[in-house]
Amino acid sequence: MGKHTKQRLTVASSRRLSTKVWLGIGIALVAVLVVAVALFAGRSDQEATRSASAAASALPVVDVYKDATCGCCAKWVEHLEENGFTVRSTNTGALAAFKTSHGVPPQVRSCHTALVDGYVLEGHVPAAEVRRLLKERPPIAGLAVAGMPIGSPGMEVAGAQTQPYDVTAFDKQGATSAFASYR
Repeated sequence: MGKHTKQRLTVASSRRLSTKVWLGIGIALVAVLVVAVALFAGRSDQEATRSASAAASALPVVDVYKDATCGCCAKWVEHLEENGFTVRSTNTGALAAFKTSHGVPPQVRSCHTALVDGYVLEGHVPAAEVRRLLKERPPIAGLAVAGMPIGSPGMEVAGAQTQPYDVTAFDKQGATSAFASYR
């Protein structure tokens, strides 16, 4: 073997990495992989949150018309917001005329009226029924929860027994039909 060949072999062997070095590189690669997985998992959570926010923002805005001093109306607004709706509230002293102009039958009137995507909501209609209405899009004018039944959204009273109530559909002629029952 010539002198140059020996030198090349010596240089090549000195470039070989020891077992400890390879072990260190392996540990570093595993650490990078763990960090990447953790970041990816975090990104997935963020993406899920963004998707949920996008779904919520896809819901139409609910415009609520109420008396300025009505506390249960404000609680119903909170119920809708907690269920992903964006709500705009307007205080008015002319609710009866507003209800009449939007075709709310007298027998199903309550303390506030809302408009959402072409429908009228009267009273303490649960958010689940509003979502169902918007999904199914029945040929009606709106939904109502007549009166102010204890236990309906916004009418929760600590220690009081929940009253059964109906969610009533109504059309533009004032005809009513059952939409949902809460017992």
